[in-house]
Amino acid sequence: MPISGPDILIYEKKDRIVTIKLNRPERLNALSLESMQRLVESWQRFDEDEEAWVAIVTGAGDKVFCPGADLIETKERNEQGLGTPEWPRFYLTRTWKPIIAAINGHAISGGWALAQACDVRIASETAEFGIAETRWNMPAGWVYGLTRQLQLGHAMEVVLWGDARISAQRAYEMGWVNRVVPPDKVMDEAMSWAERMLSLGPRCVRNLKEILYRSFSMTQEEAEEFYQALETNLEGMEDSIEGPKAFAEKRKPVFRNR
Repeated sequence: MPISGPDILIYEKKDRIVTIKLNRPERLNALSLESMQRLVESWQRFDEDEEAWVAIVTGAGDKVFCPGADLIETKERNEQGLGTPEWPRFYLTRTWKPIIAAINGHAISGGWALAQACDVRIASETAEFGIAETRWNMPAGWVYGLTRQLQLGHAMEVVLWGDARISAQRAYEMGWVNRVVPPDKVMDEAMSWAERMLSLGPRCVRNLKEILYRSFSMTQEEAEEFYQALETNLEGMEDSIEGPKAFAEKRKPVFRNR
């Protein structure tokens, strides 16, 4: 199996659902510089595609979602005197479209960062999670956003005590994982969430995601002003006519993002 080249990340689209799969099983889906850059490019491709409404991110196999950076590659770079590179910021999705993490196995360090970049997380009941950077004295500044998703004490537990992992059930109890399912049901569950998204108003979904994220740094007054300005983009849309019409006619709406 490849550790470099076009097949280390697989990008597929079907019926407005994009699936992005890490495909480096020889390295347990560890993130090389190349695969990090491919993720950055995939987020941009997804965001710019008007016919892509929702994305699922997963890993090849059923044991590991992603263990983080490829430390073998890091070791080889150090031996060549290349030093620490500037890591592509694969954990910045830069899109208001919804993203689902289908966590098929362990998600450690950069694997956690990738799952953290998603909006909801579906995890295998055998998955384990951790941020191991303190164990290896490695940088992990991307944790700055974690307290938006976890209570501070839970974030401290995961980040500072990097010598331990938490189970999928524990992550669910912390409120970080949305669903825990058997290993062979992870993609089925993630796909069911994605398919449900296709029946929802895409502009409204993207607006509300943006409001939820941006309002973290706003006062109540600022948030009120922001959402009122943003939601004017729903006015006059065909979808804004279709929604109430479908409700009155007691049928499912057919949205077209127009």
